[in-house]
Amino acid sequence: MMPPHPDPLARARLLTSPSVGPAVVRELERITGRPAVPAYTTPGGPFVYVGDMLPEALRAAPGLLWFHSVNAGTDALLAAGPWPEEALLTRTVGRMGERIAQYTLAWVLAECQSVPEHTAQHSRSEWRRLPSELAAGRTAVIHGTGHIGSAVAGLLRACSVRTVGVGRTPRAVPAGFDRVVMAGSDEETVALADARWVVSTLPLTSATERFFGTARFSAMRGAGFVNVGRGATVDMAALEAALHSGSVRRAVLDVLPDEPAGPGDRAWRLPRTVVTSHSAGITADEDVVADFESCWEAVAEGRTPPLAVDTRRGY
Repeated sequence: MMPPHPDPLARARLLTSPSVGPAVVRELERITGRPAVPAYTTPGGPFVYVGDMLPEALRAAPGLLWFHSVNAGTDALLAAGPWPEEALLTRTVGRMGERIAQYTLAWVLAECQSVPEHTAQHSRSEWRRLPSELAAGRTAVIHGTGHIGSAVAGLLRACSVRTVGVGRTPRAVPAGFDRVVMAGSDEETVALADARWVVSTLPLTSATERFFGTARFSAMRGAGFVNVGRGATVDMAALEAALHSGSVRRAVLDVLPDEPAGPGDRAWRLPRTVVTSHSAGITADEDVVADFESCWEAVAEGRTPPLAVDTRRGY
């Protein structure tokens, strides 16, 4: 996707969503050198919008040059309708890779040290020695080899965990991975059978919806499953069956197909499962500011920012 021309950008108005706090707005004004106006303002010319969702009236406005999302995921934005032709879409990533990597490692180590079992024993005032194991030498299969997947792989690899990435297009082995196999290949099936943990960092696209279904869960041999990508990439009925059969030993789900999950959601009642309410990679204000500033500098120089979203692919 090509960035907007620097000339219209120089005279574009800056619009911000009500979800953007005052401290961030002040930083956006500093970066762009112009005052911010509320989202309900009629643009009347070229404009840049910063927020969580793009109102329909602004989506249809002819002057939209660029939308910067304060979130990392853009599937909801793209699902709301055709993306305006020629409008740039960028997203906020910040230190999300680091946060999600630490989240994943925390649950891996918690399982190795029997933390859930110790916690349950404590609630019963029960003294009983429980086994522990080393993470070193085990295998983690990580679906998604981009920024987030590489960060997860790098931190697990620092603990001497073997890291196998699963990608959908051929590429050189990214940092953090010992090797990469193709999705849908025999190599992926073998890797899933060898995995101690399977981690999903997948975005939600037409190609990844219900990506984890009966076939992939059946290929596992007692792996722990951690989903830090998108909830709808998982067939929840297939996951439930895999937990009951034992092909999935336990699950940690930071994301679900329907959020927020109400009290009646079946996810709360899955055996050996923890749901953490989409909190693994929360975007901080400083992330929004830093990523918008880097995008602004790139666009002002006529370059496509690294954080630009390919709206055809969905990420």
